[in-house]
Amino acid sequence: MFVLAIIMLMAIGVNAQRTSDIAGAKDYPLVSRFDGSVIEFYKQVKWDTYKLPVYLDNSNKPNYKKPLVLEGKIQRWQYSVSPDNNPAYVIRNFQKAFEDKGYKILLNAKPGVDFEEGPAGFGGDFYGGFEGLHLDRFGFAYKPIGNNTAVIIAKTNANGKDIYIVEVASSFSNTTLITQDVIEVEEAQTGKVTAKSLADGITKNGHIAVYDILFDPGKSEIKSESSAALKEIADYLKANANKHFAIVGHTDNTGDFQANMKLSQDRATAVMNILVNDYGVNAGQLKAYGNGCLAPVASNSTDAGKAKNRRVEIVEL
Repeated sequence: MFVLAIIMLMAIGVNAQRTSDIAGAKDYPLVSRFDGSVIEFYKQVKWDTYKLPVYLDNSNKPNYKKPLVLEGKIQRWQYSVSPDNNPAYVIRNFQKAFEDKGYKILLNAKPGVDFEEGPAGFGGDFYGGFEGLHLDRFGFAYKPIGNNTAVIIAKTNANGKDIYIVEVASSFSNTTLITQDVIEVEEAQTGKVTAKSLADGITKNGHIAVYDILFDPGKSEIKSESSAALKEIADYLKANANKHFAIVGHTDNTGDFQANMKLSQDRATAVMNILVNDYGVNAGQLKAYGNGCLAPVASNSTDAGKAKNRRVEIVEL
């Protein structure tokens, strides 16, 4: 009887849903939690790699053989919610929320159906057997297993970072378990541009890459956060009024080649015009060119590499 009582108590401890969040855990600010769920687990990893089986190009099939490889800060939450909120329903709610916010959906996999072509063990268990999503690397309260699993992966950008959000909903005992991973991919950090760094870089190499002139994806309008960098560039150009320079725009390889060529030219022209019209630089000093993705300084196979390739360069002529 004593042993039976202990077993029953253990079962209650495993199966019962918490009624409040674990101490010190908060939601990620860009993701609203599923209504009625509570936080069972939270962990933050300062830097690691993370692989995602996102859709193949022009296909709705997850790409297991060539996953997307991310690097950066990783945070994991596990939420539990009452089992009447089945995994497909939970993920459908996240899909609607992500679409409403304009996030890009990279994968939306249904229970049982969309995992059949994965490696051994992937099946209905989104984590088992797939290197980039090992639970042992990032921890868990309860391991999400079973065929009743649904997944959605979304991407957004905030504060200069590409942010990937992974939601895995699965049936677990008498609850629905929601495992949420957020991967923050840092943009290239090269140090803030100054007139001195411009002078040193151009004297040494004849050109310098500037990462502090910011644009929204696919746009050529310069963001207001770029003003400090533009002032430093203007100060350098005016201090070297006898020299001539090219403003050269560069993109990564995402999207259409010709569109990127035009975008890079438009961005370079926008930088040239704002330097002349708003900062008093002599128009005769400058020419604007667009190189698109033709002169990468890093591999476009990772987000970190793409971030380095998206740049404006100042080239002495």
